[in-house]
Amino acid sequence: MNRTKNLLFFILSMVIFGTNGLIVANISLGSAEIVLMRTFLGSLFLLVIVLAKRSFSFADLKSDLVPATIGGAALGLNWVLLFTAYRSAGVALSTLTYYCGPIIVLALSPVLFKEKLTWNKLLAIAAVAVGMFCISGNIDPGSDVQTGLLCGGGAALLYASLIVANKRVKRLAGLNCAMYELIVAFFVVLIYLIVTNVPLPVIPAVGDILWVLLIGLVNTGLAYYLYFSSLQQLPGQTIALVCYIDPLTALLVSAAFLGEKMLVVQIVGAVLILGGACLGELKFKKSRNNLN
Repeated sequence: MNRTKNLLFFILSMVIFGTNGLIVANISLGSAEIVLMRTFLGSLFLLVIVLAKRSFSFADLKSDLVPATIGGAALGLNWVLLFTAYRSAGVALSTLTYYCGPIIVLALSPVLFKEKLTWNKLLAIAAVAVGMFCISGNIDPGSDVQTGLLCGGGAALLYASLIVANKRVKRLAGLNCAMYELIVAFFVVLIYLIVTNVPLPVIPAVGDILWVLLIGLVNTGLAYYLYFSSLQQLPGQTIALVCYIDPLTALLVSAAFLGEKMLVVQIVGAVLILGGACLGELKFKKSRNNLN
């Protein structure tokens, strides 16, 4: 029963994450301002839970301070670029571009982690590369969509940086690390807004308040809690597969509620990107005749 509960929690967190684009589309604030509110409310939500559990350890934080801080900075800036991409290229294409992040890590894994590129990983990298060509090949140079895809590409690079940084975190528990990274992300985005001369404090319009609360408390605080509460209780292979409910939800939501449509070649690209990314995370048992 516990395994079923954990699986449901994990699936629910993925579905919630997949609705981010829909919520952002309904907020009139700038992308960085939305991220500021999201990180503030999300970190506050997790802080209450961590304090209630009395699980935070400053000794663990000190041990992982550098990678956790780098991860938090990457998280905040990554969301700024992703939300900017949503508004220029649409949620579907931006999400697909963003999900190239894990493949970037996969391609660099021999250098970063001394891991061998197996046949399925090489095939995954090739599939995602072809998929990206399919979704971007018909985009007019200099268009808003191209600008959005470039922002999505930047978000993917920061996503990859976040993955690498979090792999270096050894002692800080998942929920505690998430809380700390959200706090770091808040201050990084705050500095970004100050440097870019955005008026502070950020005050949402009346029509934005419900959506801001949703993106901060539900899509960040609650979703992170569900995610990290179940993450360590599930097999890695299950996690690798279930994680792709997030982008699939984003594609369905963008089509159903935002009226976004993709060309046939872009749909093929979507299949290649998501299928390739999923394939790259799967582990296959070696047969006795396997030459590897």
